Order: sequence, then structure tokens, then C-alpha cells
Amino acid sequence: MHIYRCTLTLQESLYFATREMGTLYETGQYLHNYALSYALFAQIQVNYFCASYRPRYAEDLAQLTAAGIYVTPAHPLHVDYLLATWKIGQVGYYRKSEQFGGRNYPANIGRAKELAPESTFRCYVLSGTPLRLPRWIRLGKWHSKTLVEAHEVEFVEQQGDYHALSPLNPLDLPTGTLRAFDIISMPPASLVANGRCAGPHYALANGQGLPCGMAYRFAA
Repeated sequence: MHIYRCTLTLQESLYFATREMGTLYETGQYLHNYALSYALFAQIQVNYFCASYRPRYAEDLAQLTAAGIYVTPAHPLHVDYLLATWKIGQVGYYRKSEQFGGRNYPANIGRAKELAPESTFRCYVLSGTPLRLPRWIRLGKWHSKTLVEAHEVEFVEQQGDYHALSPLNPLDLPTGTLRAFDIISMPPASLVANGRCAGPHYALANGQGLPCGMAYRFAA
């Protein structure tokens, strides 16, 4: 097994809707491992034109599972935010003014709380074979340019209790791994942080590690 520690540094503002509150769309502080998997590995082929908005996570990420690759979610090392407000003009002479959600909010007005440039995150890539990870990737709704600095780390396989080194996707863990954790509510599948775990794991440093046997799994 090869484990790579990846530090991600935003070169542009990053936006994706973790929460929607009226006309405010908020970007969370954690990066989902599904999004990172698509960004880091070009072998996940997605058609330029999609006839449906239904995601194909199980089919797409199965390609990484077959290759023995797994990407963890990313946690923030340092984040700043910026608030972007937009207003789209309505052409009133042929179209009536639309309202947002039946309330007194115009549909053409909104605000996005975005992660600011130079915010940094960390994730881990596990692979059964050596990898050469890309130097630059694109993330979020705006395809924001992101710098990737990857370094292979040493580890020891152990059995017992440990603290998870990164946030985890609970769907991808072997049964009985998690003992205590904090929930990170975000689509398409909630994550967990500050995981107290037990079982076989890759021990890195200071009693921290990553679970063995992580793979992309989906609820039936």
C-alpha cells in the first residue's frame, strides 16, 4: 500500500452549495471525497453532454476501486471566506418577474459564501501501486484552479484504537470501525470528523491513522 499526503491550495475562490438558506448559498469547510476523486483521476471518464442530472457515483468510482485507489475527504488547514452577491436582469417586456420559492424573494438575486483563494486543505490518497498525482486540478461549480502538493508518507499496519487522521466517509468504512465522531452534514453523503476508531489501520504518527479496507461503497 502507498499513502500520499496531499495539500490543496486554492488559487481561485471555490464554490459549491453545502447549505442553502433562502437566497444564501454556503460553501462548507470540508471537501467531499467524491469530488476529489473526480478531480484527481482523469481515468474517471464523464461525458461532456449528460442527458440526465442523476449522478453516477457508483459506476464512475468503481473504476478507482478496481484500480485499488481510494481518496479520503479533505479537512481545512486554513480557510478564509468571501461573499459574492449577484443580480441577474429580468426582461420584463416579454417575461413576468419570478419569485423564489413562493416567498418574497426575487429568483434573480442571491449570495454565495465562497472559500477564498489561498485557503488550504489536506487529504490522503491510498493506492496499491505507486501513483503520480496531478500538480493542478479543478474543483467546485466554477472549476476553481487548485494546487496539489503530494508526498508519500511512511506507515505501519497496526491493530487497536486510534484517532482518524482525516475526515471519513462512513459508507466507505469496514463495519465496526467507528466508535465516536462528529457528523459533517453535506450532500451527497454526510461525512464524519474527529473519528475515534478501532481495528486494523495504517498508523502514521501521534496515535493517528487511517482505517484499512476503505473503498467506495454505496447504500442499496
